[in-house]
Amino acid sequence: MGGPSSCTGCGAARLPVPRSRWVRPVGPGSGRTTPPGPSPAYRGPVSGDDGTNRLGAYLRARRALVTPEQAGIPGGANRRVAGLRREEVALLAGISADYYLRLEQGRDRNPSVQVLDALARVLRLDEVESAYLQDLAAPRPRGRARRPTGERVPGRLHHLLAALDVPAFIEGRTFDVLAANSLAQAFSPRLRVGENRLRSLLLDPEERAFHDDWEGAVAGFVAAFRQSAGDGADDPRTVELVGELSLASARFRTLWARQDVRRLAGGTTVVHHPVVGELTLHRDKLPVDGVVLVVYYADEGSPSADRLRLLGALGAPARG
Repeated sequence: MGGPSSCTGCGAARLPVPRSRWVRPVGPGSGRTTPPGPSPAYRGPVSGDDGTNRLGAYLRARRALVTPEQAGIPGGANRRVAGLRREEVALLAGISADYYLRLEQGRDRNPSVQVLDALARVLRLDEVESAYLQDLAAPRPRGRARRPTGERVPGRLHHLLAALDVPAFIEGRTFDVLAANSLAQAFSPRLRVGENRLRSLLLDPEERAFHDDWEGAVAGFVAAFRQSAGDGADDPRTVELVGELSLASARFRTLWARQDVRRLAGGTTVVHHPVVGELTLHRDKLPVDGVVLVVYYADEGSPSADRLRLLGALGAPARG
């Protein structure tokens, strides 16, 4: 697929804190820009997820998503709550209603593994969601330092990006683009250093036309963002991004309140590129030293592989 791609941001080992989509970098190595903080109207993450009782907030959100029919309970026409009542969750999990109430209210934060397993069963949690529940209930040492906002890209990954002849980039824990080769930027101008993939997906109108299944992509990214943040939900970068998106996107507020968690692993995606047309691509994500290498590629001999070669030959990033 032609010669090696160049790599944006390859001249520095430590990359700047990603910028807001409204503050564009002047060019590679253009310096450090502090993202704008949430507006004074912002009062913390949505859905009561204020960081002080994340276990209770998660339990409330998840029981609201389980219907009585799914739990084997008669629904009735006079129910005034979404999903299951607290007493129903407690009964099905084999614990007292008072104990479950204390869990939701944060008055008891040390449930046993057996209780958590029972709650996961009642709330119909999958493996990733169950692991997230266990993590929320794990004891935390007092005074635990927040995670640093800066993320370091190993020098060897810059060389790898430049050598790859497929779209490839490096992302951080909150989906900030930390480095990208030229074909990634030709694939999407939202894959420049300093962009945030979740912000672009939610706030950039071009993304709706670009993704064949925009709704599915958004739901997956928001769930993966929560899972990736994990016990670092009080990290300043995470707090800043949740605040910005909560103010700017009703869709984000709705999905964030659901408290879905999911690993955004490899898969197949269909996009509509403004220059070369429809592309059906595989996506692989490879964790390396605290960051993630993301690679898009097509089946050899497919029309999408030919279009990727054409995109590499054209060279210039797409506009939009």
